[in-house]
Amino acid sequence: MAHMISQSKEELWNRNYIAVCIANFLLFFSFYLLLPMLPFYLRDSFHADKQLIGIILSGYTVTALLIRPFGGFIVDSFPRKTVLLICYFAFFIFFAGYLIAGTILLFAIIRASHGLAFGAATVANSTMAIDVLAPTRRAEGIGYYGVSNNLAMAIGPSMSMYMYDHGINPDIIFITALITSGLGLILNSTIKNKQRQLIKGKQPISLDRFILTNAFPESFMVMYFSFAYGILSTYVAIYGKDEVGINGGSGMFFLILAIGLIGARMLSAQWIKKGLLTRNIGVGMAITIIGYAMFVLWRTPEGYYTSAMVLGCGYGAMCPSFQTVFIDLAPNSRRGTANSTYLTSWDLGLGIGVLVGGSVAEHLSYHTAYALATMVCIIGFVAFLWHTASHFNRHKLR
Repeated sequence: MAHMISQSKEELWNRNYIAVCIANFLLFFSFYLLLPMLPFYLRDSFHADKQLIGIILSGYTVTALLIRPFGGFIVDSFPRKTVLLICYFAFFIFFAGYLIAGTILLFAIIRASHGLAFGAATVANSTMAIDVLAPTRRAEGIGYYGVSNNLAMAIGPSMSMYMYDHGINPDIIFITALITSGLGLILNSTIKNKQRQLIKGKQPISLDRFILTNAFPESFMVMYFSFAYGILSTYVAIYGKDEVGINGGSGMFFLILAIGLIGARMLSAQWIKKGLLTRNIGVGMAITIIGYAMFVLWRTPEGYYTSAMVLGCGYGAMCPSFQTVFIDLAPNSRRGTANSTYLTSWDLGLGIGVLVGGSVAEHLSYHTAYALATMVCIIGFVAFLWHTASHFNRHKLR
């Protein structure tokens, strides 16, 4: 009984956890500040067509994907705070590169290089968040940590599109992202984490040092839904303007999406605490499919914004449970690897979605690209019910 009481009193919102959550918010705020305006910026400043925009923007995600497995290995093999500060500094300084990108080739190189820093920083930051959480509050803490992403999604795109639509120089947007990521770097420098046993370098190098190999089925499930999200998040502004007739409305779309994400995370937290992860994921998948169907079939401003709320609820229920699934499939010494595998899976699907979505939109239409996203989600949902849910329940360690 005394053990149960002590567990219930373990602090969730400790000083280090608050710092790493705010730093995560600032990291993703900087990221989302650029996300919706970059297609317009590339089109207006460099006269890029839809397919070229897709290729350039997917480069960020592809390089983030490439670094993720190595990021997990590095945070498990070296002092995590040192790794975090180096990766976060690289993420911060690359925002200055956009200010000097005078050609589309240089912009593409800087954007792709920035993806490397983003991929490493997000692995290091989220692993640090797991480290500073009390073990009994970890599943709950992962969910709240994700809320900081969602708050950034609510504020960043809205501010970005407001600034861009009102004729503010894009350089000001780049400078704003530089400043906010710098504040996140300062916050992370204040974290005090405990020393831990590192994975020794003399251990043989193998695939499972970089990828959580027993989580392949779960990885594919994440990819199905991040593929759809890549299309959604990257092209929603242009789709709304060109095919639904909404001018300057993408900021509101992201705000409503984020409200749904945050609300679903808060409501599903009790299911996560009870270990009902596969139920959370299944419900989230079903809601997400309904949201995409509404987005594709209800092509009016009302449908556009209503689907944002539904999609937010679906992803908000699904994503924190998926991340907890990967953590539960790994021993404590491989948290970084588990984290990076989840994020690698997300980025792989996201990058393919951005690239394929841009190509489909160029040759057919954005509407067709979103119809494809809906079909991919349906396939993922069927595969989850048929195989992946039972696979997790058989192989989880906690």
